[in-house]
Amino acid sequence: MTILRVDGLSKRYPAFCLRDVSFSIEEGRVMGLIGRNGAGKTTTIKSILRLVRPDGGTVQFLGKPLDMDASALRREAGYVSGDLCYYPRKRLSQLTAVTKSFYPSWDDKKYEALLHRFSLDETKRVCELSAGMKVKYQLACALSHGAKLLILDEPTSGLDPVSRDDLLDLLRTLCEKDGVSILFSTHITTDLDACADDVTYLQNGAVAASCPLSEFTAPWKKLTGPEASLSPELRKTLRGLRVHRGEFEGLFPSALACPSGCREEAADLQSVMVFLEREVEER
Repeated sequence: MTILRVDGLSKRYPAFCLRDVSFSIEEGRVMGLIGRNGAGKTTTIKSILRLVRPDGGTVQFLGKPLDMDASALRREAGYVSGDLCYYPRKRLSQLTAVTKSFYPSWDDKKYEALLHRFSLDETKRVCELSAGMKVKYQLACALSHGAKLLILDEPTSGLDPVSRDDLLDLLRTLCEKDGVSILFSTHITTDLDACADDVTYLQNGAVAASCPLSEFTAPWKKLTGPEASLSPELRKTLRGLRVHRGEFEGLFPSALACPSGCREEAADLQSVMVFLEREVEER
């Protein structure tokens, strides 16, 4: 079942243009949204949520087109951000009392269970919470009204490695056991290596690729070696070639045999993105 479908989304600003962005998220899957700063990730998310008015394109949620106020999406989706601000002196119980009033489907029992699961104390003030606890509180609120889609905007950016790993485990569980779908925008590509099923890669406001994560990385491997090994043919084949201190590195088709004198390793999400972005810079 397709949870979210974005078709031809566009938004024009004086210095930036989001152009014909299209992708879809299936039930129980994690879609990683990646790209450099300024590539259009935040504009895409804001356009989906109707926090900004797109100039063109359509968004369907649960098979139905969204109207401009996106009320259906906001009732049945949850937004989680690593830098979302709350009143620092407010207690969680006060924030929850306001939040639950917006959701007819709010489940108090589920909320209490999530507080216990995340070791959250409702009597604490926002200023007393760690970055990880703030993210977990947002997740508790989102899941307590039965969110079928989570939209995550850099949720792990302020977390320590252990908290990040705990959160990624939680996301995998939500997808596998509860059928929740996730749109995960992040610069920490190793997080997506650990939990994403699919990836949408934005370059300069347009979709450069949208496919299963394995299809994005499988065609490539990272090739390194001495600069003396760089034949004219190899230079033409490598993507994002960089030469430094007598050594080269670049993205090389995985279907080709490793050239003599060179070293190869599997390409992960970060290396594919870095080399492709380097190639764009050099054009």
